[in-house]
Amino acid sequence: MATLAELLRDRAVVPDPVVEHLQRLVGSWGILSDLSFSDLLLFVPTASGAGQFVVVGQMRPTTGQTLHLEDLLGREVDDSERPLLARAWALGSVVEGEMPVAPRAERSRVVCIPVRFNGEVVAVMTREAPLVVGRRPGELERVYVSVFDRIARMVTAGNFPFPVDELLSSEAPRVGDGVMTLDAASRVEYASPNAANAMHRLGIYRGILGASLEELGLEHSPVPIAFRDQVPSSEELELGDVAVFIRCIPLLDQGKVSGALVLLRDVTDIRRRDRLLLGKDVAIKEVHHRVKNNLQTISSLLRLQARRLPKGEEARHALEEAERRVRSIAVVHEILSRDTADQIDFNDILPALVRMAEDLSNTPSPVRVTWSGEAGEVGAQVATPLAVALNELLQNAVEHAFVLHPDDSEPKVQVEFLRRGAVLAVRVRDNGAGWPPSFSIDATTSLGLSIVRGLVNSQLGGKIRLYNQGGAVVELVIPVKSSDREDLGRI
Repeated sequence: MATLAELLRDRAVVPDPVVEHLQRLVGSWGILSDLSFSDLLLFVPTASGAGQFVVVGQMRPTTGQTLHLEDLLGREVDDSERPLLARAWALGSVVEGEMPVAPRAERSRVVCIPVRFNGEVVAVMTREAPLVVGRRPGELERVYVSVFDRIARMVTAGNFPFPVDELLSSEAPRVGDGVMTLDAASRVEYASPNAANAMHRLGIYRGILGASLEELGLEHSPVPIAFRDQVPSSEELELGDVAVFIRCIPLLDQGKVSGALVLLRDVTDIRRRDRLLLGKDVAIKEVHHRVKNNLQTISSLLRLQARRLPKGEEARHALEEAERRVRSIAVVHEILSRDTADQIDFNDILPALVRMAEDLSNTPSPVRVTWSGEAGEVGAQVATPLAVALNELLQNAVEHAFVLHPDDSEPKVQVEFLRRGAVLAVRVRDNGAGWPPSFSIDATTSLGLSIVRGLVNSQLGGKIRLYNQGGAVVELVIPVKSSDREDLGRI
């Protein structure tokens, strides 16, 4: 589906400042749709002109039934199909009337509202709703539609959307959450039932109508700022365990504030959930920190035990290898203990693994280990076995690749990452003697390579390939998510 900017670029001739103005309108007109209980459509003339218009925006109400079940974005109409639209564009004033709506040919009430920017009409917004016969609207509906009409006049005058408006979060209140209207003296004229409930949650039960929010005890409300600066303002008020999000939208008439629309939302449950999640995040970080400390303690004990054995003994070598494996797991938990995110950048783990590998070098020239590419973010369930497998491969390359090295070139081990979507390829290559003829990882008795084989095949669900290319190369292809194993062949 094309975006507003794409439609304006491809189907109309609209300068960038106008595009930004219309984007602000579409970003905030959910309130208008809810206040009017109507569908809203945004039309601009097509590049061809000749009475042709294209739909570049569509909004359905959450407070009532939609009129247009189909998606109208990108649809072109002409002045014969939409005469009210063409008249509003030509006159630059609001035009009302009735028209049939396809495909049911149901008659609807249409209000065409010119959208002005810097004194010029740049688009037409239409309010479209089914005809209601024989029903008398209640007070809530009358108030909502009255506020919509006031904002519609601001749209025609070029005062809405506001040139500077705050970026709204998903927690921002909608009309259905609670509405209050204020007069020019910032006193409450009307409060919807949901708004009254929100005020009750803040401990205010009576005397709402005719009073200002400051007189009701809400001293830090956004109302004074909205009236002073003539732009919307928001504030979250907390009273004990209760939290209410308040947004104040000033209503302008001939450049002066004639009142305001106040939206309220009780976000107490959301804040309670946020605090619970924060507590869980802290607990998870503490768990990873303690696991890291325990693993480091085990690593230290293995190192001390190894030092008590004579050099060269097989038992000492086995303890040293076990100590390095434990340390590689501790590295992952150390990264996890710094952040509560489930995903970690695997490149952050590499420096510690490289240092451990380089410490094993027993060649005349120290083995230099480097890496290239980005592994990207992976989950802890992938990072831990991958770190252990990579540690084994680096250790194997440093200890065995250069024993029969035929020349005097600098021993090098290179780690390469290639990430494509949810699949990660890891290559460990050296410039040593290469793999012996007919060597197979499936038949190997080496403990380190057996560990790699088990981790990749079982825990990581990946594939291993060994070949020679200027030295030995090990390639691991693994999905970073268990649901993406069918994508292994893409790399």
